[in-house]
Parts: sequence; C-alpha cells; structure tokens
Amino acid sequence: MEEGPYKYIRDGNGKVSRVIRVGTRKSQLARIQTDSVAETLKELYPDIHLEIVAMSTTGDKILDTALSKIGEKSLFTKELENALERNERENPHDAVVLHPSHAGKTLDTLPENSVIGTSSLRRAAQLKKRFPHLDFKDIRGNLNTRLKKLDEKNDFAAIILAAAGLRRMGWESRISQILEPEDCMYAVGQGALAVEVRARDADILEMVSILHDPDTVLRCIAERAFLRRLEGGCSVPVAVHTQVKDSQLYLTGAVYSLDGSNSLKETMQVSIAVGTQSSEKVDEQVQRVGVTANKIPGSVQDEAEKLGVDLADLLLSKGAKEILTVARQLNDVR
Repeated sequence: MEEGPYKYIRDGNGKVSRVIRVGTRKSQLARIQTDSVAETLKELYPDIHLEIVAMSTTGDKILDTALSKIGEKSLFTKELENALERNERENPHDAVVLHPSHAGKTLDTLPENSVIGTSSLRRAAQLKKRFPHLDFKDIRGNLNTRLKKLDEKNDFAAIILAAAGLRRMGWESRISQILEPEDCMYAVGQGALAVEVRARDADILEMVSILHDPDTVLRCIAERAFLRRLEGGCSVPVAVHTQVKDSQLYLTGAVYSLDGSNSLKETMQVSIAVGTQSSEKVDEQVQRVGVTANKIPGSVQDEAEKLGVDLADLLLSKGAKEILTVARQLNDVR
C-alpha cells in the first residue's frame, strides 16, 4: 500500500513497515557491501523494510537509472558518495596476490622480469619505480575474473588488488603481502563504504547519518578535495595516504608520471579537534566534495576540505599540472 510518497507493506501478523528500496550493482562484492549496510540499518531501524534491487547499468549513469527505477524513497550504495559507514574504514591499502607457484615470495623476491597484473595507473606508476626488476601489465575484470586469470594461467606471477575488496569477499587468505605507503599509496576513498542518497530525501539522509565514522568521513573529504583540485581521476596516477592521530588529520598526496620516473609528494596536517564546537548545528544541505555528514561539525569538515585543497595547491605550485597533463596525454594514446 502507498501513502503519499511512501510505500508500506503489511506482514502476516498485521505489522506495517515502510519500504525503502536500495539499489546496487550486480557484482558479488557490490552485493556483499550493500547487504552489510542494509543489515546495519535493519538493526538500527527494525520497523523499516529494505528491498535490494540489482541494477544492470554501469558507470556514471547507474545512479540516475537506479533512482528512476526503484521509486520515490531509495538508497544506493557505492564506494564513496554521501554517508560513510561506521566501524572505521576497511584497510585502504593495496595487496599482492601471488600465483600459487610463487607462494612465500614478495615483490622484492620475485624473479627478474616477473609479470605483475594491475589495471591501475596509480599502482603501476609507483611500483615500477619501487620494483624496477618487475614487468607490469594490464589485467581486467572483477575480483573473481582476475583471480581466475591468475590461478588458471601462467601469464602473471602476481596481481595487485585492493585489500578491502578481498577482505569483504572473505578471501583474506589470498593476500600474500600488504603494500605499505612507502611502496604504494592508495587511491582516494579506497576501502571506504558509502550510501548515496537522493538530495531531496532528507529523512533518508538523516537515517543513514547514524552510520558515519567521523575519522573516515574527514579523511575522505580531504582526499576527495585533493583529487578534485588536481582535476585528477582514473586517467592519471594520483595517490594518497591519510591518518588521524592526536586530533590531527595528516594527508600525504602524490602525483606520478606513467612510468613513475617523475613524481611529486608532500604531506600536510590540520587540527580537527572539536572542543566547544561539538554542539554546532550542521547544515544538512551542505555537501563537501560530494559528502554530506550531518553529525560532524561543519567547521571541522571545512578544515578537512581545505587541507586537501592546500596540499593540491602546493603540488601544483611545484609542477604537478605538467606531470599530470603529460600522463593524461600518454594514457590517451595507449
């Protein structure tokens, strides 16, 4: 039954629950991530009924398609857009998954000219510089497909994947090595889960805001502001590392040429101590680099965003734009 913009269902005992539809991609990982958010919301709001709808469209069009198909009140889970999940960010680092024949080795100890699979320009640029004895080649497909290509053929000695995805899939045992920031910094937002909410659905936004993990939100705001200021994206190698320690938010950011031979890397920090601002009212309509965080003081969010912008400006003043422009041009003709 429907009442105004809302839909309700009645169970066999006569209990009426509001229906909220949740859109997700069809991949196994996307469904696992969506289910984790849905289960948490159901625990917090037992009187709602969540319907999960698998969407077939991919890329930037998927949200508009999801919202047009799944009705008036809806959520859409994604790797980083609006409300970030509690229990901290999953491990954001990259992981090495070795071919079974190389069990026990690391990138350092693999034989000369061993082929490493990665589709990420960011990973390849950093690792080419750090491990010059290795050969890096593209590998495509979702997690399942890439692991199958690794295990069933001898084309790759290892592949590089996000540790977060492997852990969420329950495949942590396949992780042979975690790459620390000295070897390979991670992508903006990597490891963070989010719920994307239609702008006019203020009640849904309020509902999911309880899931916020403040440190994760602030780290991701800084990272996203850094990337946006650089006008970066998947077509250029940009990497970050963030940390919250003693009420300080630290952001390290870097840009690379495609082969890693040319790079710029800097670190900046800012205080995110809340102090007397803890009762500050947050404007629910304000988005900072696509993130809406109703439960976190706006002034602290502003500091995180400014940190990302300031670090990007520092790199730009040292020639980051030129490095990224060349990298983008070379990638376009590959």
